Amino acid sequence: MKTTKIALDVAGGDYAPHEMVKGAIKAVQEYNIEVVLVGRKNVLRKLLEKSPAKTEITIVDATEVIDFDEHPIKALQSKPNSSIVIGVNLLKKGDVAAFVSAGNTGAVVACSLLTLGKVEGVSRPAIGAFIDILTARPGLLIDAGANTDCRPEHLLEFARLGSLYSKYILSIPFPRVGLLSNGAEEGKGNRLAQEAYELLKLDKSISFIGNIEGHDISRKTADVIVTDGFTGNIVLKTIEGFNDSFLNSIQELGHIFSSVSRLRTRELLKDIGLGAWTKKLDFSEYGGACLLGVNGAVIIAHGRSKARAIKNAIGLAKETVEHGIIEKIREERYEQTNGSERSEI
Repeated sequence: MKTTKIALDVAGGDYAPHEMVKGAIKAVQEYNIEVVLVGRKNVLRKLLEKSPAKTEITIVDATEVIDFDEHPIKALQSKPNSSIVIGVNLLKKGDVAAFVSAGNTGAVVACSLLTLGKVEGVSRPAIGAFIDILTARPGLLIDAGANTDCRPEHLLEFARLGSLYSKYILSIPFPRVGLLSNGAEEGKGNRLAQEAYELLKLDKSISFIGNIEGHDISRKTADVIVTDGFTGNIVLKTIEGFNDSFLNSIQELGHIFSSVSRLRTRELLKDIGLGAWTKKLDFSEYGGACLLGVNGAVIIAHGRSKARAIKNAIGLAKETVEHGIIEKIREERYEQTNGSERSEI
């Protein structure tokens, strides 16, 4: 059986390249895949010298790096040998099945759009990010940052993309779709939310439950939370900030009590029932977010990702590929496009 091959941008992220390489090694050992490291070859060779997974890891040289503060389009034009450009091109050529990057998000999105193109029928690809706040199953926030300015029809597309992704990745037959607004009642929200509501409630391909408010996210009222990328990114960063602060507080308390109980912090948290709870609040559990709507499996990892988060981002890429998400999006969009054409005849 042919193993899945995934390209990893080892130049992007706060802890590149060391943590990226560690994450790749862990992913190869755990997921039975091959990883292509995209970065400076001479550096990566040294980091892989003692690796037990050398046969499943190859290197593609990329001499340039796009920094977080660079303008995406200008950087792509001025740095054709960057790890992002080369990694996305590997995906375009079919040399790999997916591309993972913790680098400049804007550059990853722009490069994916320019190189891979959009799935036919999709006007605005969106970032689908899993968020998990003390519930049995994570929810999908879409759009989490790809599109700051949206029209109502874009939010309908996001709902369809997110619903399909949740159906196959989370095994939810009919994901509940909620529109993020400032009130649960129909008619609440700004003009974008009100007009999007009208489109969502008429669409028979999704299970639309109406408006949801911010506090409904933690209550898991909806499986898919739809909003524009500007609002979605703020929601995502707010949740991450709260989680970081909460986890730090828990860890500090754990250190205090572990000195008394003579248990290590992790063992103590597990012993008092907080182990699984703190694990759910850690962004590294899911590792990355999928760019849905482009012609290829692209996973955007957190800029602060360390080895564990990178391993999990590669795992999400593997799931996305093995569930045939891109093909299913193409099929759905084709059916919807043909259906609308037939209805006009």
